[in-house]
Amino acid sequence: MKHILVTGGAGFIGSNFVPYFIENNPDYHLVNLDLLTYAGNLGNVKEVENHPRYTFIKGDICNRNFIEELFQKHQFHDVIHFAAESHVDNSISGPEAFIKTNVLGTFNLLDTARKLWMSAPNQYNAGFENARFHHVSTDEVYGTLGETGLFEETTPYAPNSPYSASKAGSDMIVRSYFHTYGMNVVTTNCSNNYGPKQHDEKLIPTIIRKAISGESIPIYGDGKNVRDWLYVLDHCKGIELAFKKGKSGETYNIGGRNERNNLYIVDKVCAILDEMKPKESGSYKEQITFVKDRPGHDLRYAIDATKIETGLGWKADENFESGILKTVRWYLEKFKNK
Repeated sequence: MKHILVTGGAGFIGSNFVPYFIENNPDYHLVNLDLLTYAGNLGNVKEVENHPRYTFIKGDICNRNFIEELFQKHQFHDVIHFAAESHVDNSISGPEAFIKTNVLGTFNLLDTARKLWMSAPNQYNAGFENARFHHVSTDEVYGTLGETGLFEETTPYAPNSPYSASKAGSDMIVRSYFHTYGMNVVTTNCSNNYGPKQHDEKLIPTIIRKAISGESIPIYGDGKNVRDWLYVLDHCKGIELAFKKGKSGETYNIGGRNERNNLYIVDKVCAILDEMKPKESGSYKEQITFVKDRPGHDLRYAIDATKIETGLGWKADENFESGILKTVRWYLEKFKNK
């Protein structure tokens, strides 16, 4: 039985990945390491809490001694690294936590794994010859796009927020461990995820929560910021595929090919709510309000997923219209008693 460390497995994407991976990989025991900050919630992984191949550990990736003890105890054969500070607004008001967690935390994990797995550059220890470190990142490292064009794996990095700068830094550290030490690493950069278990502060859960509570639904600026929307389970499938079949040292962009602006998102969600949970009179769209744009708000992100599609055979199973129905249904169930 191999042991795999999944960091941040109580957060949005990680908590969708953990049950999926455990179910599909009977040769692995999965250790979920999460600090359980505001973004992590053990309720997100309730379906696996008593699984015989699952262990939860609360801890901080910034604590080097703790990480080293963990690796020694569990002898991790692989790492899939989700843990990150990720809310852009929070990175504007408190950037230091982002630099610590995303840069130093990633370094601690990488360097500890290297010392367990390798005796020298390009020399793996017995039993760890195929050990792999998979780093999960974001398309925000590429900056912003104009009205045309797509982010490719070769697009130069141009991060515009403390969050995306800290993720760009972590990506570069991972890259350096491949080129310097010959470490078996792979990185995936994803577009905007949506789906079950996302933190309530994010756009789609906020729209649903505010709508059904009768509050104003806040949309930044003019609502014309465009994102490429990726259903979270499709992302999880792409991560597993890149982890298992991706070429060492490579980066793979995972995107849904579902570009939508925020006006479309809020209109669509309100229209679905009008059908699933109609108001006594009028439409939820009447609650939409526009608020001051956030600083450095990137206009458009869109990913070219050709490399993972053609190279590894990945494709998204959901389009936005099918995925958003599942998502709204899930949040209505979550919020029904609030």
